[in-house]
Amino acid sequence: MKLTKGGGMYVASTLLLGVSAVNTGNNLLFLIVAAMLAFMAITGVLGWLNIRGLALSVHLPDEVYAGTDTFLSITLENRKRYLPSFLIRVGVLGGSTSFLLVEKNRPQSGSLLLSFPVRGPLQLAEASISSPFPVNFFVRAASLPIRQECTVFPAPRALPVPAPGGKPDAGESAAIAAAGYDGDLAKISDYRGGEPLKLIHWRLSAKHEEFKVKELTATAAEPLLLDLDLIPGRDLEQRLSFGTFLVNRLVKGGRPVGLKLGERVITPGSTRSHRLKLLTELANYGKN
Repeated sequence: MKLTKGGGMYVASTLLLGVSAVNTGNNLLFLIVAAMLAFMAITGVLGWLNIRGLALSVHLPDEVYAGTDTFLSITLENRKRYLPSFLIRVGVLGGSTSFLLVEKNRPQSGSLLLSFPVRGPLQLAEASISSPFPVNFFVRAASLPIRQECTVFPAPRALPVPAPGGKPDAGESAAIAAAGYDGDLAKISDYRGGEPLKLIHWRLSAKHEEFKVKELTATAAEPLLLDLDLIPGRDLEQRLSFGTFLVNRLVKGGRPVGLKLGERVITPGSTRSHRLKLLTELANYGKN
C-alpha cells in the first residue's frame, strides 16, 4: 500500500484533530475524528476488495526481438462474486496499462509496449496490479502470477544479401520473380526469338499473327547453409544479429536456409516454422 499526497494530508489532518480533541476534551472534535477514521477504514476495505479476485493472462507474439518495441497483449478477468473492479493499473517489467472498469464475466483486454534488451529465454513470472480506488488517498497493490515464457531473438541488423543470380540484394520492397524454364506460368508474351519450342503457346499463336510464348518463373533457389563463424561481425552478438537478418530475409524470399553452429548443422528449410526454429537456435546460442 502506498500513501498518496492527498492521503498524507488526510492522515496528518486526522492526527492533528485527534491530538486537539485529547488536549481540549471537545466532544465535537472527537466525533469529527471518529468520522474521519471510519471513512478511512471503509475506503480501505473497499480498496482491498477492489484488487481481489482478479486473474491476469498475457500473450507475447511469436517473434520477439531484442531491443525492439513489442506489444504485450493483456486480458484481465474479474472473478469476484458480485463486485466490479475500478481503476486497475497492470504493470509488467516497467510497462503499464489501465482498465477503468472490469465487470464480472466480462474480461477486458489491453496492451502495453515492452522492449527486451537481451536475447535468449525469457520468463515473465508475475505482474503487478494497483488501484487508487475509491479515493486517491492510498494506492493498494498486489502481484498476480502469469508464468509466460518466450524466446527473445537477436536484434536483426541489415547485411547485403546475395541473390540467387549472384547480384547483391538492394532491399527492394517487392520481390521480383526471375524468368526461367521450369517454373510456374507467369505470363504470355510475344515471341522474340531464341525461346525454346516447348515454350511456344501453339493454341494461342493460331489465333494471332505472331507467335505467343509462355514465360515461366525460375525454379526454387539453391539451398543455403549459413555458417555463423563465417558471418562478418566484430563480435558474437553482431554476427548473431546479422544471422537473424539473413535468416528472415532469405527464408521470406523463398530460399531454403540452414545453419551451421560450430559442429552442429541444421538442414535447410523454407517454412515459417523452420525460420522460427533457426531464430531460436541463434537466440539460445552460447546461453547454455
